Amino acid sequence: MKNNKSFINDILRDLERRRDKAKREKEQRIEEIYSKIPRIAEIDSEITRISINISRSILNQAGDPTKALSELKSRLEVLKQEKAFLLTENNVPVQYLEEQYQCAQCQDRGFLTTGEKCSCLKQQLINRAYSMSNLTNVLSKENFQSFNINLFSNESVAGQDLSPRENMLQVLNVCEGFVFNFEKNNEENLLFYGPTGLGKTFLTNCIAKALLDKGKIVVYQTAFKIFEVLEGIRFHNAQDKSSYQLLFDADLLIIDDLGTEITNTFTNSELFNIINSRLLANKKTIISTNLTLKDIMTSYDDRIFSRLFSKYTLLKFYGNDLRWQT
Repeated sequence: MKNNKSFINDILRDLERRRDKAKREKEQRIEEIYSKIPRIAEIDSEITRISINISRSILNQAGDPTKALSELKSRLEVLKQEKAFLLTENNVPVQYLEEQYQCAQCQDRGFLTTGEKCSCLKQQLINRAYSMSNLTNVLSKENFQSFNINLFSNESVAGQDLSPRENMLQVLNVCEGFVFNFEKNNEENLLFYGPTGLGKTFLTNCIAKALLDKGKIVVYQTAFKIFEVLEGIRFHNAQDKSSYQLLFDADLLIIDDLGTEITNTFTNSELFNIINSRLLANKKTIISTNLTLKDIMTSYDDRIFSRLFSKYTLLKFYGNDLRWQT
């Protein structure tokens, strides 16, 4: 697993291989046509010779080259017309002898002449980001467009100022703002907390989908799996160190189901390292948990609690379990 810069480098290498392949295939097609229509080979050879003579005449500039240049260009035009006629007569499209690029806009270079990323490069970044996120299939169903606020009750809940629907409208507004302002250096991170079945995972998926579509690198993983990977690296010499690095390099890290892992000195230390390192690097993080705030305070050390409560926007989920609704 790699960061955004590595992704681009990998894609550019793939594009270079595409261009090399297009060049080889063009040469093969030219040889095929030369074999089928030998006169085309003669014409191309003469076109090359005349083009060289034109260049020499311009560079030498001995006397007045105007007449000589005019004659050479006229001869060149006659040869090109003959070549076009022969190709048409043999049902060969002119484009058949040109390099065939998968992207005509940038000719498989990834960048336009203006220096901007081509749409094909942007799309490949998005595709690779999706494959990294562990969310490819679920995001086709769980996104802001499919979010249904009517699933949440308007009935008041004891101990809460807002109904579940009113609360969710506020949560939704924060989430959409998080996406909209994602590239701003606003140190915004989110902590979703509350019982299961209230839409926490759905909303993290909505955010992931929106940012992946913008070409951001999103890593989505459960806390249990993260610490399993870390334990393998630390104690069993596992080789998947790139997965570990991506926890720090990803544009957005989503840690789902915090509290399902075994909490001990090791997990506390590693969790603090991830949270704190990402804060220092201005990398954004979303944490989702079924724990209460009190549970978090008692399960994790003071350093983690301090970072979460001072650097994260706390969003509480409450109401009826949506999984039982039809």
